[in-house]
Amino acid sequence: MKFLSPMRLVLVAAVAAVVAGGAYAFTAANTVPASNAGSGSGTVSGYTVTNLHYSLNSTAPNNVDSLSFTISPAVPNTGSGKVTVQAALTSGGPNNYTCSTDTPGTTVTCATTSPQLTTDKLTSVTVVAAQ
Repeated sequence: MKFLSPMRLVLVAAVAAVVAGGAYAFTAANTVPASNAGSGSGTVSGYTVTNLHYSLNSTAPNNVDSLSFTISPAVPNTGSGKVTVQAALTSGGPNNYTCSTDTPGTTVTCATTSPQLTTDKLTSVTVVAAQ
């Protein structure tokens, strides 16, 4: 059985210490910001849309300039509340329109002029609302 000389043993120990220290130096340099993680649950219920009204253009009544309707429960116009309308068309669609709510959040108005919504192509309206 062959033993390492004391000098070689010191040299091997020194190399091992340098490698271990170098590895520690690289891992110690990493920083990770604080974060949160978790899970939860909540009830998701729907909205009721009533009183859908189409505002036609006075000079070109084939053009729908806006849609308005009543929504319940209210979707506040501040914070994360958002309402969009998707108009399904017989051709060239569907078109999506961003809507705004009044201060109480119960009346929604959607400008439908960009792109112009026309009565001859409109087949259905889908309302997407979230708080």
